Amino acid sequence: MIDPHKEMINGCEFLMIPVEGGTFDMGSPDDDTEAYSYEKPKHRVALPGFYIGKYPVTQDLWKAVMSGENPSDFEGDDHPVEQVSWDDITKIFLPQLRRLSGLHYRLPTEAEWGYAARGGKYHTEGYKYAGSDRLKDVGWFSNNSEGETKPVGQKQPNQLGIYDMSGNVWEWCEDDWHNNYQNAPENGLAWINDPDRGTPRVYRGGSWTNAARYCRVALRNRAAPGHRALNTGFRLVLSMQADGRLVPAFL
Repeated sequence: MIDPHKEMINGCEFLMIPVEGGTFDMGSPDDDTEAYSYEKPKHRVALPGFYIGKYPVTQDLWKAVMSGENPSDFEGDDHPVEQVSWDDITKIFLPQLRRLSGLHYRLPTEAEWGYAARGGKYHTEGYKYAGSDRLKDVGWFSNNSEGETKPVGQKQPNQLGIYDMSGNVWEWCEDDWHNNYQNAPENGLAWINDPDRGTPRVYRGGSWTNAARYCRVALRNRAAPGHRALNTGFRLVLSMQADGRLVPAFL
């Protein structure tokens, strides 16, 4: 059993949960009446182990990395940070976090996000939301959020002990948007239109503004990399080397 990784940045502690590598069926089956065409086709993905944040990145952590700056509308140290774009995260926050930690923190690939949300190697079938078929047990959405984000970790976690993967805030992924899963990678890597990344980026999980349909683990959405919104944040990932060690930052 691999222990969680504990990190301390300028007095702010956060936990990264290990996710054992394995395979899962990504996407929605053809007979899912709630599914959209861009959630298909359902396909098998195999991916190595990694660590993922126990919670979405909080305002406390964002401020610890960004010298006190806080872009969020719904202020609260234990609330998820929002009003952060994909560009803000990848071009400013993550490079600074890597310098402070010495580790290669990054956004999750869409496959990593989906695999972790479904519960990892031993729990990848069944639940509609991250940890339950009843969204009110595991997530904040339009029916219970009272029009705002909520402190992280207040609902039940999923099977891996990860919180808030359905609802609260949308979570950016590394991948570029594609209109369906035709020709998607089967190895868990980010699906990137290299060298031309002129497309929107993927985000997952739904938010406090959304109906339950948009908080399903299979649901995917997209926005321009410069998009900021009061319902959009992110979660961290660390890659795991073959020997179990964490990938260092390349300073």
